[in-house]
Amino acid sequence: MKKLADKIVVITGGNSGIGKATAKLFAKEGAQVVITGRRQSVLDSALQEIGSGAIAISGDVADIAHHQAVADEVQRRFGRLDVYMANAGYINLTGSNEVTVEDYDRHFAINTRGVFFGVQAIVPLLSEGGSIILTSSMAATKVLDGHAAYAGSKAAVAAFARNWTLELRDRKIRVNVLSPGPVETAILSKLGIGEAELPGFVDMMAGMIPAGRLGQAEEIANAALFLASQSGSFVNGIELLVDGGMALT
Repeated sequence: MKKLADKIVVITGGNSGIGKATAKLFAKEGAQVVITGRRQSVLDSALQEIGSGAIAISGDVADIAHHQAVADEVQRRFGRLDVYMANAGYINLTGSNEVTVEDYDRHFAINTRGVFFGVQAIVPLLSEGGSIILTSSMAATKVLDGHAAYAGSKAAVAAFARNWTLELRDRKIRVNVLSPGPVETAILSKLGIGEAELPGFVDMMAGMIPAGRLGQAEEIANAALFLASQSGSFVNGIELLVDGGMALT
């Protein structure tokens, strides 16, 4: 039997990278998938890959009104939600002395505020026994060069999860944090690192991982499936590191 048969799922940032890989896997496992993202053309392309009747809602998670629009559309179409994955994120690697106010605000608007108000808007629709997955990063607990603003914005997510786990316990809604290590996705080209320096950066990161390589988006998706499905039914309020052991180095 498919692990997410007849489940309604929303994945923010489901048009690329980890979000898209997760959307594809969830759809394969029987879920009705709803993805969100900023660019309609990218969403349309992702829908072609996801298939299974997936739908897309365009908008920016930094825009508070977008979250209510998502909730309203899910209510109109399905009347409920079973899994919410707050996955959309932003990263720009910059030393603390060079972080601008605009870049700082963008990190926190997307990675922190967007998560908080996305969950706030969607919780009334969540079924009893539903699952919330918050995508953070192992960088929230491991110090890495140039990650201060990003790490700070992601560290708050674990605090949200701990509070929501208790706040939502009467409805048996599980809240967990998924924290990937470095993953081979298109976001590598958006880290503020020059194209010439990128291969060296990837090799350096791989050298810090006991597994000896960067992760694949599909591997993170498998972990998300565990948290979303009955396989993880007694897992609640945790931070699951999916980092090839990098946190140990």
